[in-house]
Amino acid sequence: MADDLRHGMRLAAWLSAVITLMPAAAGAQALNDPTRPPAGLLGPESAAVGTGSAPVLQSVIISPAVKAAIINGEMVRLGGAFGSARLVRISENEVVLKGDNEEQVLKLYPGVEKSAVAEANSNRSARSARGTANKAGDPASALGGAKR
Repeated sequence: MADDLRHGMRLAAWLSAVITLMPAAAGAQALNDPTRPPAGLLGPESAAVGTGSAPVLQSVIISPAVKAAIINGEMVRLGGAFGSARLVRISENEVVLKGDNEEQVLKLYPGVEKSAVAEANSNRSARSARGTANKAGDPASALGGAKR
């Protein structure tokens, strides 16, 4: 009988705690997806996805078996159709859609441009390597050679 009483008291305490926490859980906000890119990175064109406006390149798939792109949430294989256009070229950063009279280039990161390393940096590295070789007194080390 004492065991039943203890069990009942534990059950009552547990139910009391659950009832106390229920309003907090009901008012909780939805959790954000930690893998979703920040809104600033998505840019204004992310709002256009699925609205039928300009196509947005979301991902590129390049493998030995498949070459495809995800455009406005739709997977389009190389040579496949997206609306009235055909996917004619895929690279790691962009794809080309060819319509009736025009080609449209969709970039994976439209605000990011690839640029070459400044020549000044490469000259500085070369001078640094020569200076190290001269200090050591071994010109072969500047060329990456080993002492014999």
